[in-house]
Amino acid sequence: MKDLIGYIARALVDFPDEVSVSEIEGKHTTVLELHVAKKDMGKIIGRQGRTAQSIRTILSAASGKTGKRYVLEIIE
Repeated sequence: MKDLIGYIARALVDFPDEVSVSEIEGKHTTVLELHVAKKDMGKIIGRQGRTAQSIRTILSAASGKTGKRYVLEIIE
């Protein structure tokens, strides 16, 4: 999942080498923290949060097979 989020984010931003994804695991939930450059925050969030919501939807669909819940946090 970490690689999937990193791949999507790198495709969207102007500074792909500044994209990093960290993973914090719990018993039932894993939090993925997406770090991007300040100038790229608007591209990741999108208008009214639509891009961020789409990334979360893809993450939810991909995590359905694993049986684990994933949460995406976009960190500035």
